Amino acid sequence: MSLRAAIIAPTGYTGFYLIQLLLRHPLAKPTYLASAREELPAIAAEFPQLRGRCDLVCRPIDAKAMAREADVVFTCLPHAVALKHVPALLDAGLKVIDLSADYRLRDADLYERVYQHPHTDRAHLAEAVYGLPELFAKHVAGARLIANPGCYPTAAALAIAPLLSRSLVKPMGIIINAASGVTGAGRSPAPQYHFPELNESFAPYNPGMHRHQPEIEQTLTTVRGAPVQALLVPHLLPIDRGILETIYLEPQDEDVTEAELREAFVQAYEHEPFIRLRADLPNVKHVRDTNFCDLSVRLVGPAGGTGRRVIVFSAIDNMIKGASGQAIQNMNLMFGQDQTTGLL
Repeated sequence: MSLRAAIIAPTGYTGFYLIQLLLRHPLAKPTYLASAREELPAIAAEFPQLRGRCDLVCRPIDAKAMAREADVVFTCLPHAVALKHVPALLDAGLKVIDLSADYRLRDADLYERVYQHPHTDRAHLAEAVYGLPELFAKHVAGARLIANPGCYPTAAALAIAPLLSRSLVKPMGIIINAASGVTGAGRSPAPQYHFPELNESFAPYNPGMHRHQPEIEQTLTTVRGAPVQALLVPHLLPIDRGILETIYLEPQDEDVTEAELREAFVQAYEHEPFIRLRADLPNVKHVRDTNFCDLSVRLVGPAGGTGRRVIVFSAIDNMIKGASGQAIQNMNLMFGQDQTTGLL
């Protein structure tokens, strides 16, 4: 089987890493790069790392043209922009994996409150599948529109879901202390990402107001089958890649043991190829350039006493498992391939 892939907006970081991953994929290849720029660039001129590896030149965003040359389209557009193109892509018979936020939140009214923009494609929103394979693989396999999860929500959901689904922790008062590399902010320049501002800096931003918080709560509510409340406190790291989340939860039962917590992760993920359960503590350096999520759990506080807390540590590469690698994982599942193809 040979898969042909189109990428809309390949000149951003997620597009670049998609190209990198597709070039080493044994069954898929990039065939159409689409851009809204007035002057359409050769991708190797945009990213010199691709010289001699990918000679494609960007073309206009044309759903019918893409349908002639591709089987699947990755939309790497900003939120609200993907809404303008996804309907035409689906009407042209293409499968779509959207890396924006436009189809992640199932409630269109919530999307409009969070992103301050009308949701203009409610019909397709109803059929979009949230593409977190470790939790929803059976739905991904039959989908034609995948909402690729955000990076913070990926690390958080994978860290918390096994404990919530087994009622080992309380669903309220969850605190997610998260730190991400600067590629999570995208490729567009901004003063706070200028090297003299970012270097040797470490600071929080948007605590409790980050757009990924409702996405995290939605996924965890789905897993538990009842409302879940979580607080996301993001920080910006002076590195280019990686996310580390330290997540604090209250045990449902004060008699729970750390061994029981670990066993919950083993049962949940023993057959998941991209989850690594660690006895030591995760480090962003150990997941860089991989599609792995490294997880570790601890129980702190006096045994049998009050105030005990469960702490889960979660590390991913925000550009791979948090974006482009997970998109490839979803593509593999959509087309009946082993989800690890091209990613190990």
